[in-house]
Amino acid sequence: MILVFCELKEGKLRKPSAEALSEARRLADAAGVRVGAIVAGADCSGAEDAARYGADLILKAEAPSLAAYSSDGFTTLLAEAVQAKGASVFLASATALGRDMAPRLAARLGVGYAADVTGLGLMEGRLRALRPLYAGKALATCDFATPVQVATTRPNVFPVTESPRAPALEALPAPLSDFKAVVKELLAKAGGRTELAEAEIIVAGGRGMKDGANFKLLEDLAEALGGVVGASRAAVDAGWGLPHAMQVGQTGKVVSPSLYIACGISGTVQHVAGMGGSRVIVAINKDPEAPIFKLASYGIVGDLFEVVPMLTACLGGRH
Repeated sequence: MILVFCELKEGKLRKPSAEALSEARRLADAAGVRVGAIVAGADCSGAEDAARYGADLILKAEAPSLAAYSSDGFTTLLAEAVQAKGASVFLASATALGRDMAPRLAARLGVGYAADVTGLGLMEGRLRALRPLYAGKALATCDFATPVQVATTRPNVFPVTESPRAPALEALPAPLSDFKAVVKELLAKAGGRTELAEAEIIVAGGRGMKDGANFKLLEDLAEALGGVVGASRAAVDAGWGLPHAMQVGQTGKVVSPSLYIACGISGTVQHVAGMGGSRVIVAINKDPEAPIFKLASYGIVGDLFEVVPMLTACLGGRH
């Protein structure tokens, strides 16, 4: 069996979890095995969404103690589920929660782990994972030697495919202990925008924006495109009041949108490490020798303060 940890947000299955489930279904169909989805929380009413993406079995751990994520508590819950179901593969999306939980689970089980993978396959019944190395300059093929294989999938890389099932439902008991630390409060920014790592369209600004107030230009373009705004580390560290949550790069978020528009970003190795997997990259920079143009699908050599408002106006947005 392939088990997938599924995250819910406001009662709905998160898109990165739907991507992981869809990939699990593809792998399971090729290997002739079942797919199980694990959902944990105080309210798992949205767990049935997993059936749309190929879950043959939905395991629900529903208890007040699971309302907030706990590294130790969730690891115990998932380790027991993997062992009880005899799962050979465990997948989760490489969200903030998945990145924290999956390596802990692998360590608890004493098995192999591959992080932030961009490709998956099964070779002789064992998982084979493809993952970027050296800021995306190389790809490593990882084979597992352990009976259970754990991996996290990079958001926006694996396609979401609906494969409706009529799954069996099973309740999982919540751990009674192992809650050494729990999340007490989540402070979410108002607006309901898509999280950076999950966004299909990102408009990002760098040092060339000159001031944080100028990011309003990028917000208008992002709104016209239906995307979100990001920033380079140089912009975040410049003291312009930009939150670290906006940072794309080796020390920020790793993103893989369908469209990435880089405005006033030179294209350092550290920044490319975070956005090099974007499907289409548009670079806007007045320096024709900027390294970002070597990576870009399309390049515009010009003043971003003239180009960005023109693009926004062409899209029918504010200008």
